Amino acid sequence: MQTLKNSELRYRRLFESAQDGILILDAETGMIEDVNSYLIKMLGYSREEFVKKKLWEVGAFRDIEASKGAFEALQENEFIRYEDLPLKMKDGRLVQVEFVSNVYLVDDEKVIQCNIRDITDRKRAEEKLSESRAQFVGIIDAAMDAIITVDAGQSIIGFNLAAEKMFGYPAGRAIGQPLALLLPERFHAVHTKQFARFGDDGQTKRTMEDIPTLTGVRVNGEEFPVEISISRIEVAGKRLYTAIVRDITDRKHAEEVLHASEERYRLLVETLPDGVVVHSQGRVVFANPACATIIGADRTTDLIGKPVIEFVHPDYRELALQRIQQSQSEGVPVALAEEKFVRLDGITIDVEVSAVPFFYAGKPAMLTVFNDITKRKHAEEALRNAEARYRVLFEQSPYGVLLLEVETGKTVEANDVAHKQLGYTREEFSAMSISDYEVLENAMETANHMQKIILEGSDDFETLHHTKSGEIRNVHVLVKTLPLSDVSLFYAIYQDITERKQVDERIQRQFEHLTALSAIDRVIAANFDLKLSLLEILSHVTKELNVDAADILIFNSSSQMLEYGAERGFRTRAVRKVQVRLGESYAGRAALERRIVQIPDLRNEPDNLLLTSLLAGEDFACYYGVPLITKGEVKGVLEVFHRSVLEPDMDWFDFLDTLAGQAAIAIENSTLFESLQRSNVELSLAYDATIEGWSRALDLRDKETEGHTQRVTEMTAKLARAFGFSKAELVQVRWGSLLHDIGKMGVPDKILQKPGPLTEEEWVVMKKHPSFAYEMLSPIRYLRLALDIPYGHHEKWDGTGYPHGLKGEQIPLVARIFAVVDVWDALSSDRPYRAAWTEEKVREYILAASGTHFDPKVVDLFMQIPK
Repeated sequence: MQTLKNSELRYRRLFESAQDGILILDAETGMIEDVNSYLIKMLGYSREEFVKKKLWEVGAFRDIEASKGAFEALQENEFIRYEDLPLKMKDGRLVQVEFVSNVYLVDDEKVIQCNIRDITDRKRAEEKLSESRAQFVGIIDAAMDAIITVDAGQSIIGFNLAAEKMFGYPAGRAIGQPLALLLPERFHAVHTKQFARFGDDGQTKRTMEDIPTLTGVRVNGEEFPVEISISRIEVAGKRLYTAIVRDITDRKHAEEVLHASEERYRLLVETLPDGVVVHSQGRVVFANPACATIIGADRTTDLIGKPVIEFVHPDYRELALQRIQQSQSEGVPVALAEEKFVRLDGITIDVEVSAVPFFYAGKPAMLTVFNDITKRKHAEEALRNAEARYRVLFEQSPYGVLLLEVETGKTVEANDVAHKQLGYTREEFSAMSISDYEVLENAMETANHMQKIILEGSDDFETLHHTKSGEIRNVHVLVKTLPLSDVSLFYAIYQDITERKQVDERIQRQFEHLTALSAIDRVIAANFDLKLSLLEILSHVTKELNVDAADILIFNSSSQMLEYGAERGFRTRAVRKVQVRLGESYAGRAALERRIVQIPDLRNEPDNLLLTSLLAGEDFACYYGVPLITKGEVKGVLEVFHRSVLEPDMDWFDFLDTLAGQAAIAIENSTLFESLQRSNVELSLAYDATIEGWSRALDLRDKETEGHTQRVTEMTAKLARAFGFSKAELVQVRWGSLLHDIGKMGVPDKILQKPGPLTEEEWVVMKKHPSFAYEMLSPIRYLRLALDIPYGHHEKWDGTGYPHGLKGEQIPLVARIFAVVDVWDALSSDRPYRAAWTEEKVREYILAASGTHFDPKVVDLFMQIPK
């Protein structure tokens, strides 16, 4: 019994002194039976808040959705582990724990022991370690030098970003390869020996200074000089080597350049156009050839040993000595200054001089560089004079002149004319750039011109500027670049061409008006379609007068009403229903009073019937109605509408009046044409009636052919239509068919009406009837085109016909057509000397005569059309 007590006492001491939180749960119910002090302290809950509670009822576990499910899994599997579980402390903070639960027996009863370990510090340490690793990797990858790690077998195991860039191999391709991959093949053997010696000599580091310049090789085979420092380290009992490689291509090149530069410097001093002289203790110890030339010596040796002050003009000697003494005492260069020197021949020259103190042959000396600026001084004087002349031209120019910065477009200077043209003061100009007075719509185009000027040096163009008062002015600009020593400028000459543009625009409008009138004249002259002419006129009305809509009302003299003629630009078709009496509405007033009616603002007449009915929804703001008058008679009214207020000038009204005159002429021409057409129709009907009268007279004289003429006329017209004859041609076909036997009027009755066969002499007379037809009809002008049938329908395809024996296509087509039709009807009709043939027999006869008597093509088409 005492042993059991001692065991329980030890367990309790272990339970309470444990550095992990411990919970004891009933394995069946999940009820907490015990909790140690460490867990109470860790989570901040009291013992009462744990004991006799189920695990998921305790605040620390309440928010863990899987806690109840985990308990059920624990009952089944008797073990569960969470390596990173957040528990909520009583004050709301979270603590990361490692949670391990086991099921075991105590006196034949299952209990669950949950061990809870605070891993917050461990997590922080892991995060810091991860950060350190990331920083280390970042440092390695950010290094400008290549860092390469190899193992004892000289295989690459580390390859940073700089190494990738330097050698051209991606890390994945380089790792695992021998280090010799990065060296020229001729150095592989030497490198292997040196590497092995370094591994065995006990050294742990060799710096770049210890190792001579080596040669690396890139992935593309290019060799380049490198410097390397190598460190030997032990990691987990393994010997590793880290090589820091620096590409010294640029430095090697720089050294070569420096050597070449020294040579060039020596050559430069010898060939420099500036004089270079070294003087120590007041005497010349070195002079370049340019110095001798400027001073007037034949050789540089003529100057060695001479006092340097002798070459300075007496007026500048004291100042020159002070500057030399100050420079040597303070060790600072002598700033560039202008002085005067005296040549060996006594001539005074202007020079620019600068000097630097240094030691020459171990003694204080001065290196002096000077340049003869005598010509430049003269040029500057000339420039000052030119500047004065330029200033006079700039200010007194009759044009506006601006100086603009190339980069910003800022106005540097403007003359008086520019101020007057644009209205800005000098102070206002100085704060403005070209974009401040450039019309926005022209900004892109002007920018393109400026770019061209930068590239080519100059350009001239027209643009729009607005004045200070807001007025838009047309200007012609000539711009050139003006490169100066400190900044490049645009030199812009402005000429106000507003008045000229207005004149040009007026001339252009007049030209457009003339062009429009010419187009209208051509339309009117080319056709008699009144609708087409009026639409052409309205097209120019809306375009040239720049209005939204227009219509033409035509005066009907019978009804004394103005009626719709044509319209353009209306949203609806209501205007097509317009009928206006003289004196009514605006159009009626214009026609009755024979004057233009102007309504500048229709909104002031809201009760007008025209607006409230026919033109409702059109939103017109102004109206102009012009009477159409020709030869003293009113032909109609031209109406013009616009959806905003117009401010027309006299040119506008003049052109409106001219267009109205054109419309009146078009209506007049159309009326005359319609009258002429009616006369022509009546005349044509008279011709037709006359010809039909002749045809009937012929039928009355020749009883055996009665009705024949009408039948062949209809059938010939049908066949000619199938051949594509026009309507005008078909009229001539009809007349020719009706008069095909008109020549028989010249054949005596005894022959024409003979009941039996004709004699040979009688046939000679009968065959003359085509010639009789020609003699009778050819003097009649309107029947000349109809002569082909009366004159040629007895000609045959093979040339055996009469009166001329024409052959093939020498015979007019219409005569060839009629020949087939004439024979068909003749054979199909009863005659005094024979009965009519059957249709089948006639068809066989005509087909048999195809190619001899008849044109085969005509026969083929004739057989296809219904009879």
